Amino acid sequence: MDPIRNPFAPGAGQRPPELAGRERELKAFEVVLQRVARGRPERSLVLTGLRGVGKTVLLGELRSMAVRHGWGAGKIEARPEADLRRPLSAALHRAIRDLAVRHRAPDRVEEVLGVLKAFALKANKPDAKLRDRWQPGIDVPAAQGRADSGDIEIDLVELFTEVAELAADVGTGAALLIDEIQDLKPADVSALCAACHELSQSGAPLVVVGAGLPHVPAVLSASKSYSERLFSYSRIDRLDRSQADRAVTVPIEREEAAIEPEALDALFDASGGYPYFIQAYAKAAWDAAPADPVTREDVRMAAPEAEQELAVGFFGSRYERATPAEREYLVAMAELTQGRDEGAGTSDIAVYLGRKPSSLSPARDSLMKKGLVYSAERGHIAFTVPHFGHYLLGRTDD
Repeated sequence: MDPIRNPFAPGAGQRPPELAGRERELKAFEVVLQRVARGRPERSLVLTGLRGVGKTVLLGELRSMAVRHGWGAGKIEARPEADLRRPLSAALHRAIRDLAVRHRAPDRVEEVLGVLKAFALKANKPDAKLRDRWQPGIDVPAAQGRADSGDIEIDLVELFTEVAELAADVGTGAALLIDEIQDLKPADVSALCAACHELSQSGAPLVVVGAGLPHVPAVLSASKSYSERLFSYSRIDRLDRSQADRAVTVPIEREEAAIEPEALDALFDASGGYPYFIQAYAKAAWDAAPADPVTREDVRMAAPEAEQELAVGFFGSRYERATPAEREYLVAMAELTQGRDEGAGTSDIAVYLGRKPSSLSPARDSLMKKGLVYSAERGHIAFTVPHFGHYLLGRTDD
């Protein structure tokens, strides 16, 4: 098969050629867009799931939907221990620029930009020298007395209100999309929840759409108890068989080629229905196929290449970030679960390693901060990456 025509291209956050199995989330967001634009109250959204299920892709698709509806929309990726003001300022600057195209009062747009600049400048430390101070690239004077208190919770409420009012002027809304939301600092999570709460009470046309690991609801709930009612949660999981087949067959048929049913069986078995893995195995199978159609034998022959690519780019890059003590913890998890995509009890891991649970806490906590494991319930830990346990058991160089 011609590799130039290969429709599959696995990549971090890269949209697959066929976005299968996400119709429910897309339809739900369509309802949110139309309800908010008509002044109806709606909750902000949170997408949760393991790595490789397509949360980032879906977040990008939701942003595109908002823009097509005339909304102002900006997207950020949260970073551990990083200040929220800088990336959030850049994202809302983009949203305001989207809205400015339709707004008939340039002075009002500049007022909102002034508030945004005041908010952004508070990212600078008070004792920073003039030459070291960051400038947000907003060419209007900073406003005074609005979103500039230095208290992120107060400032975020005021900033969101200004942007929402600008969106209301043109009869649409504004959307802030945050990827890896579990990496926000606790103070920023609290401020975000408070701002969303304030907006929901006033009916302002601004929604936040977050995406993160399965324990995000617990992170939000620990910050503000009302977050359980504040957000609409949607679990993004692997594709079922029919969805996985469509993710493969539709792109192949667009290239006027075909794939045998037995090959689809093999692809589903190898990928487990995880969208990223589907792309990796399908790409390798296409390249390995000597002729149309793609057969089960082509999938079998291509599997080692796909697994090697995943081992280096998907699994290996994460494993290499772990210290020796953390790797010992990860391998113990894998051995206890026999490589299956399920969690293990923290006490069971301690017994398995012959250690006291308290002595393993530093390794566990560090792995959670690095996003390699998560705890959705007390005393239980699981991999954030599907098939990671199987990968660990298959390593031969340790």
